[in-house]
Amino acid sequence: MSMSLDGFIAGPNEGPGNGLGDGGHRLHEWFLTGADADHKAVSGRLGGINGQVVDEFMATGAVVAGRGTFEPAGGWGGDHHDGVPIFVLSRREPDSEIGKWPLVRYVSDVRTAMSEAKRAAGEKNVLVHGAGTAQLALDAGVLDELEIHLIPVLLGQGRRLFENLPADQIELERTRILEGEAGVTHLHYRVRR
Repeated sequence: MSMSLDGFIAGPNEGPGNGLGDGGHRLHEWFLTGADADHKAVSGRLGGINGQVVDEFMATGAVVAGRGTFEPAGGWGGDHHDGVPIFVLSRREPDSEIGKWPLVRYVSDVRTAMSEAKRAAGEKNVLVHGAGTAQLALDAGVLDELEIHLIPVLLGQGRRLFENLPADQIELERTRILEGEAGVTHLHYRVRR
């Protein structure tokens, strides 16, 4: 998850046609340098530390995303990367053709979404998209690791990554810090239970 120094993963006024909010695109500039015209990552095209990190998360075996992330992203055209299954967390079925793509499955609760994604991924990791989905997975105890791409910018407002967590303290163990190009710092944590 790319995040501003003040904790935002999207700028203000996010919504259809403005999925990252005002100024939110700044959080992904480090990554989109190695993307194609549709903003889909292309493995191996981005060099250095940032390229290493992109290659790692593009090697995941399944994706879990919230509907509020998946649909504004156009469902990534039905294939986030390499034909891996995509589990979309939603209480209702899609209204459009987007949900009929063969790799996409709508799931109503985070435990089921994470369980099915982990099973589908096999030995590989599961990529989780969306602040709400990450918060639900943390709260349910089904998120094992966090990877934060800390961007040297202050957005001042928008959507915070950890805004709606319960008051219970969640301990993390830092497992890696990488200094990437363009000032981004890649932080990796294991959730301690």
